[in-house]
Amino acid sequence: MEEAIRLAAEGMQHDQGGPFGAVVVKEGKIIGKGCNQVTSQNDPTAHAEMVAIREACHHLGSFQLNGCELYTSCEPCPMCLGAIYWARLDRVYYAGTRQDAARHGFDDALIYEEIELAPSERLISFTQLDQEKALEVFRAWTAKEDRKEY
Repeated sequence: MEEAIRLAAEGMQHDQGGPFGAVVVKEGKIIGKGCNQVTSQNDPTAHAEMVAIREACHHLGSFQLNGCELYTSCEPCPMCLGAIYWARLDRVYYAGTRQDAARHGFDDALIYEEIELAPSERLISFTQLDQEKALEVFRAWTAKEDRKEY
């Protein structure tokens, strides 16, 4: 956790992004680390957890992180929470809470609220198009004998 918090402070001091840091650990060794780089990379997905997960996956040559743990300086946002589940991390340790982050200008409560709503009720307009064409691709995936499951 100390390394995650150190990365948060260092990234912030070097104007990489907000005050967030994260590390992925496997068998006691750091295999991925990151700090928030949203503003320096002009990338809204460059949260510390996402950066650390990407680096760990690259290090392992795998899109899954079974047997790994994430240490993060703050409770993950909804996007990072999704990535944690997709990567199949075993455990997450966090320091600050999302309420702590909100008190300092990083409030993701709206996103948590929007997730609960039907797409038609969200603040950003969601309109479904070409469902049948998309289903054709899904059916082709299901029939693909050499697909790599995840």
